[in-house]
Amino acid sequence: MSGIVAIVGRPNVGKSTLFNRLIEKKEAIVDEVSGVTRDRHYGKSDWNGVEFSVIDTGGYLPASDDVFQKEIDKQVILAIDEADVILFLVDVKDGLTGVDQSIADLLHKSSKETLLLVNKVDNSKLIDDSNEFYSLGFKNLFCLSSINGSGTGEFLDLLAQKLPKEDITVSDVPKFAVVGRPNAGKSSFINSLIGKDRFIVTDVAGTTRDSLYTRYNQYGFEFELIDTAGIRRKTKISMDVEFYSILRSIRAIENSDTCLVLFDVERGFDSQVQNIFWLAAKNKKGVVILVNKWDTVSKDHQTSKQIEEEISSKISPFSDVPIVFISSLTKQRIFDAIKVAMKVTERRNYKIPTKKLNDLILPIIEQKPPPSIKGKYVKIKFCRQLPTKYPQFAFYCNLPQYIKDPYKRFLENQIRKNYDFSGVPIDIFLRKK
Repeated sequence: MSGIVAIVGRPNVGKSTLFNRLIEKKEAIVDEVSGVTRDRHYGKSDWNGVEFSVIDTGGYLPASDDVFQKEIDKQVILAIDEADVILFLVDVKDGLTGVDQSIADLLHKSSKETLLLVNKVDNSKLIDDSNEFYSLGFKNLFCLSSINGSGTGEFLDLLAQKLPKEDITVSDVPKFAVVGRPNAGKSSFINSLIGKDRFIVTDVAGTTRDSLYTRYNQYGFEFELIDTAGIRRKTKISMDVEFYSILRSIRAIENSDTCLVLFDVERGFDSQVQNIFWLAAKNKKGVVILVNKWDTVSKDHQTSKQIEEEISSKISPFSDVPIVFISSLTKQRIFDAIKVAMKVTERRNYKIPTKKLNDLILPIIEQKPPPSIKGKYVKIKFCRQLPTKYPQFAFYCNLPQYIKDPYKRFLENQIRKNYDFSGVPIDIFLRKK
């Protein structure tokens, strides 16, 4: 498993800018106006071969009367609770503030590993100004500029060391994570599958909080189920359950081989479910989509096809994903879902012999070679599947820098067309021959 890193700090210190730099995408909105980040952003990053998930939180501002700010503060506390390492961002130009001290007190109480990052140190003159932040009581202080990237390498080196080491032990059975938004029926699905009321099921979203493992060994199947769930009394459910759901989903996804993304057909495959789906895909896990509460839908012979087409359009270009229509309540097709998940896990581990791969792909490439750029022609000479935990393919050629994403997708589609990798993400790499 990889770790979870949360970026925290008061408003407008540059958290979203740092988040965008770490994930190498501009996903979080960056603005001079404080408080722009109200929704949380999640992404994958890596440094020196160490992968980790990054959470961009809203600016923490205690004692505010604003209703939105109170929710943001709750979510910051949740992120601190769930993360393995905290990146505490402060602003050298504003200097040490009372809010910075409040956040520092909160972090000291959490006992979480914390790196104090003094942001906006754009020149050497500002380094001396950063010394006042040592009074916050953190031994690991780094000066950086998230907008231009200076100083980020130093703290990332230490961050990679502080993250939990990947578990290299190989499980004797596959691990399936049941993920989805709150109150979609995840616990009911597992209860129906194992034939026991292992998990509390209520109409209150968020009843299930901690990830629990269930070993299943019946009817010729053996695997571990990871439910983004645990038992918590209703009176304890007061935090932002959507945010908690995502945090728990990250944990469950990272510990799994294949993810069962379950959603309520009445609520649809909405943006929250799509976020969870892409978390699984970005983590390179096998994916099966479960359309739950199918027994409650008024349908005809076209209904399932329409839903499949809608889902495929929302998860494009990774649309080669099995979809199973189930009912946790009536147990409709719940064992079919497990059969499909087992097949997806097998596909994720499948290795294509190098000779067979080249005999298949090279003639296709010869018929449709990469387009020429600036009068230069790319010649792909050889390809092979890499010895990794999920399907990755390397294509060796003379000018790899000239092969763009559309042709990479063409290569991936040709592999999928000839080999069954349904539900499994594929990586394509171009390397110099």
